[in-house]
Amino acid sequence: MATDIEVLLVEDDLGDVELMKESLKMSKLYINIVHVRDGQECMEYLRRTGKYETVKTPDLVLLDLNMPRKDGRQVLAEMKADKFLKDIPVVVLTTSHEVADISKTYGMGANHFVTKPIDFYQFNEIVNEIAQFWFTVVKLPDGKKGEAA
Repeated sequence: MATDIEVLLVEDDLGDVELMKESLKMSKLYINIVHVRDGQECMEYLRRTGKYETVKTPDLVLLDLNMPRKDGRQVLAEMKADKFLKDIPVVVLTTSHEVADISKTYGMGANHFVTKPIDFYQFNEIVNEIAQFWFTVVKLPDGKKGEAA
């Protein structure tokens, strides 16, 4: 029987959201992707406030850095300071190549930092590698693992 995997995608670029969803569909893992558009909405989701009071805790957060209202750096800081959220793995998935962003986000507790490629094929490959790594190789805190279709 398949394990349902919950991935929270925090991304303001709707084109990247569609690419991500298509790429994860090809991963052959049972992944439910939930999308929020910015950091403020992400924290509402994670804290289960307002319209998100009945959602599941995600197994992984894919976090963009540069977003309106609350950016990914602020989200990461809040998550890692919160005893209920700090163990959720966070993969920073951003267009940034800045050494300062890489160092800062790792220092704040990000589990991985991945720069989004511009090329569709490379984007698809990287997303699949992230999914395979996090859901077939890594042991998550609650023991969840993905299963191939």
